[in-house]
Amino acid sequence: MAEKKRLTEDGLRKLEQELEELKSVKRKEIAEKIKVALSFGDLSENSEYDEAKNEQAIVESKITQLEAMLKNIEVVDTDELSTDVVGVGSKVRVKDLEFDDEEVYSIVGSAEAEPMSNKISDESPMGKALLGCKQGEEIQVETPGGMIQLKVMEISK
Repeated sequence: MAEKKRLTEDGLRKLEQELEELKSVKRKEIAEKIKVALSFGDLSENSEYDEAKNEQAIVESKITQLEAMLKNIEVVDTDELSTDVVGVGSKVRVKDLEFDDEEVYSIVGSAEAEPMSNKISDESPMGKALLGCKQGEEIQVETPGGMIQLKVMEISK
């Protein structure tokens, strides 16, 4: 059996909304595009039809992927999160010991990671390194930019 993917309640809600949008809005838009393209006649030279069918295949693939993902989700109850140790759903304030720089990261499941918004996956190198850490703990993390040394300053929900 596949390993369950962990998500926060917010992440689950976003995936469910995306799935609903694809099913109720995108499918109808594409069906209308196909209908219009069919009215142009000869399908052998109908680029609008080919494009609409390709778009349909992409949307159906995404729907299948989201449905499979949602069947294999474990929702993290943020009310039960400990602030003693870093886990999925935690916010972690860390200090880069080399540059004396502080950042706050949210540890989230891989399906809701947004590195540009400081939402890092529990499966990323930094996310893995932070999981299980306690306040005051120092860790080294191998990143694409090289090795960094961090100190966990604060853990919150």
